[in-house]
Amino acid sequence: MSEKHLSSQFDTDLTDICTAVLQMGGLVEAQVQSAVRALETFDVAFADQVIAAETRVNQQEIEIDAHCSHIIARRQPTARDLRLLMAISKSITNLERAGDEAYKIAKRSKRIIDEVGRSTIEFSEIRVSAALAVDMLRNALDAFARLDAVAAAAIVRDDRALDQEFRGFVRKLMSYMMENPRLISVCLDYLFVAKAIERIGDHAKNIAEFTIYIVKGTDVRHIDQDSLEHEANKQ
Repeated sequence: MSEKHLSSQFDTDLTDICTAVLQMGGLVEAQVQSAVRALETFDVAFADQVIAAETRVNQQEIEIDAHCSHIIARRQPTARDLRLLMAISKSITNLERAGDEAYKIAKRSKRIIDEVGRSTIEFSEIRVSAALAVDMLRNALDAFARLDAVAAAAIVRDDRALDQEFRGFVRKLMSYMMENPRLISVCLDYLFVAKAIERIGDHAKNIAEFTIYIVKGTDVRHIDQDSLEHEANKQ
């Protein structure tokens, strides 16, 4: 993840903490997939898996954050190493929140299954959105692992497509509710799920922005896409 240091233990510490971030990201990715799978199959077992594993994600965040603090206190890193540790601390917060969204999807999926027993709404947009969100999360973690600012910038751009899918699904739900008021309750549940998926994409985008910060040393949050891509591609 970084250049070699005089202390081999420092290198080991940085490698270990980056590995832990990727492991946490893999768990969150699996959580999101299982949560959406519960809704696709109307199988509460998938939702229960997500709910049962929620505490593992929370514990990983605590452990990695403590490891960051320990390295900063012992090594007093500067420049890129300090940016790396700061970005890791912020990234795991986003991973934990993405895990929270997966937990919410799982809980809401169980509620939909209990209420209607079978799918009453065609929700292809949710499938597409979930696939986009999972891809964004996976690619954000990959860009972080490789410290690839250009790949990270592409993830930020992908967030627009996810937002577009979310807006399309909201319009569909409005039509369902106007045509059949009895579906209002379940439509609101699906809206909750769609919003959670959209938020997972936001967290993936945030992780990508932190990767650009590590590599370029520039905070690219809250700037327009063209400026962000220019910064990521700058030599």
